[in-house]
This record gives sequence, structure tokens and C-alpha cells, in this order.
Amino acid sequence: MFGVYVHIPFCRRRCDYCAFATWTDRHHLLPSYVGACRQELARAELPPATSVFVGGGTPSQLPGPLLGALLDAVPRSADAEVTVECNPDDASAALFTAWRDHGVTRVSFGVQSFVTHVLRALGRAHDPATAVRAVELAVAAGFPTFNLDLIFGAAGESLDDWAATLDAALALEPPHLSAYALTVEPGTPLARDAARHPDDDDQAAKYVMTDARLTAAGLGWYEISNWARPGHECQHNLLYWAQGDYRGIGCAAHSHVAGRRWWNARTPERYIDAIAGGRSPVAGVEELDREQRRFEAGPLALRTRAGVPVDALSGNGRLARLVAAKDGRAVLTVEGRLLANEVALHLV
Repeated sequence: MFGVYVHIPFCRRRCDYCAFATWTDRHHLLPSYVGACRQELARAELPPATSVFVGGGTPSQLPGPLLGALLDAVPRSADAEVTVECNPDDASAALFTAWRDHGVTRVSFGVQSFVTHVLRALGRAHDPATAVRAVELAVAAGFPTFNLDLIFGAAGESLDDWAATLDAALALEPPHLSAYALTVEPGTPLARDAARHPDDDDQAAKYVMTDARLTAAGLGWYEISNWARPGHECQHNLLYWAQGDYRGIGCAAHSHVAGRRWWNARTPERYIDAIAGGRSPVAGVEELDREQRRFEAGPLALRTRAGVPVDALSGNGRLARLVAAKDGRAVLTVEGRLLANEVALHLV
């Protein structure tokens, strides 16, 4: 397995909780940025990718032909999973036709909620009806699979609100659903407003509800924040959790090959200038030795339904409610998933 991640650092507006490398005032750089990404890909001489993920930012802010030109520059296997993130506001039949024509197999929608006041609390611009229409357009376009991204724990979101979001999401029959607890990132508007910070107990209750609803609907959990119908697991994310090799393209993109990690310049201007000048866009490098890789492998595996070998955890008696033994593996229970970081402290 080998993955390629392409970072698109442009958004129409920045959400209150977002700390990603993305900008709302630099769309004039779109053509030159895509050109720089194509050059970086050409210089990299990559093997065929088994998965490609175009994230951001908001990749759907790219006109269809421009995104198509970018995807055409990515070497990939004939059966590669190709995911593109989409803001529901950007969805159109023409856009999705262009994506399909250039090999996109999977669309990941940033829905976050199907309750209007919760969307506003998150700083999102779309409404629930727009999200529903976007999914309908994707289904009509014939994508083999799609994902809905949801976030729970926003200010003013009740348990009934979250239940309504889950019901609306399941009504669209998603093959894959991601549900993330809202986190407070330094430097964001959310971080500066303590009154809007999420409550741990509230988020725990919503997570338990999520797992129960999705499991009953036939979506099985395969990573703490991800559920899928059989055969619809995100191959690109599985690559990350298995410490696989991948190449990041674009500003702020991270790469990993055989224990070596590196990342590109954070701003699109610096990235474009480096590529145009024939220089490397790499801003930093980290070499991981065998022990460091092993140290990181345990917590990553623990987050997944594959778990870790039973003997990789010490003090299993104290973890009775948090892990379950299955075929020689220790797998997190629902309660254990709520306390995954604490369980990881018992890895040996």
C-alpha cells in the first residue's frame, strides 16, 4: 500500500474550530498552486498509489477541470481509492461529473450536523437541506461510495439534537460515517470563547449513542471515530493507522516513508515560490528509529478494531471494562474507546 495526500489550502470561510493550514483570501493562487503541485508530483517519481486523498481546506473550491488536472498528475493503480473532500455548498452535478471523469471513487462530505442552530454554533454556512441535496447529487453521479463527516459537542447541542443528526444521516444510507468529538484547538475563535467549550460527559453520552445507532444500522466501527458497511472502510486512513508509506503534496502536507517523516512549507506562497525556483518545499524532517516507530504503533493499532496483542497491555485485570480479548487480541470496548488514551498508557 502507498498513499498520496494532496492538500488544498483554500476555503470560502474558516470554521470557528478549525486550526488547519487554510486561507480564505488567496483563491487567486489556485492555478499557480495546482501547477506547483503537479510539478512536485512530477519531480517525486512516485510509485502507483493505492489510495489518494485530496483534503484541506476545501478541495471542492477548485473548479472541476483544475482538480481533474491535479488528479491526472497522480500516478495510481487501476483500482486505487480516490477520495475528495466536499463542502455541501459546492456540490453540483457538473462538479461531480468532472470528478468521476478523472477517477474519483469516494466523496467525503463535511456535513457536521443536520440541525441548523448547531451548524451556526460551529460556524458552518450550509443548511441541512443543502447537505441532503449534495449527497443526492453524489449518489446520482454514481460514486461507488461516500462518507459523511459529523461533529458532536457544539455549544447548545442537546442529546435530542444529536439524535436528530444521526437519524438524518442514516436516512441517506451512507456506506461510511465519521463522527468526531469537537476539540478546542489553540488560536481558534472557539478556543477564545470558553462558554462554547464542549463538555466531556456530554460528548461521552453522544459517542455511546452514536455507536449504538450506527451498529444497529449495519455500520461497524473500525476506528474510534469511524464506522462503515463491510467493504467501505477508508483505505487511505487504514494506511495511516498501520504506519504505512505515503507522500504529502502541497503546502503543509506531511509525508512518511520507512520511518522518515517530513513536511512542506506551511503557506501556499512559500510553497509555490520554492517549487517555481526549483527548490525543495520541505520545511522539516524527522527520522524515527525502530523504538520510536514501535512506540507509535501501539496507540495507533489500539484505536482500531484489530486492537493489539493481548500481551501488549499490562495490568489487564484493571482494564476489564475497557478492553475485550478476541482471538488473542485486546480490543477496546465502547467504554474503552472513551478512555483510549488512558488505556494506551498500559502498552508495554
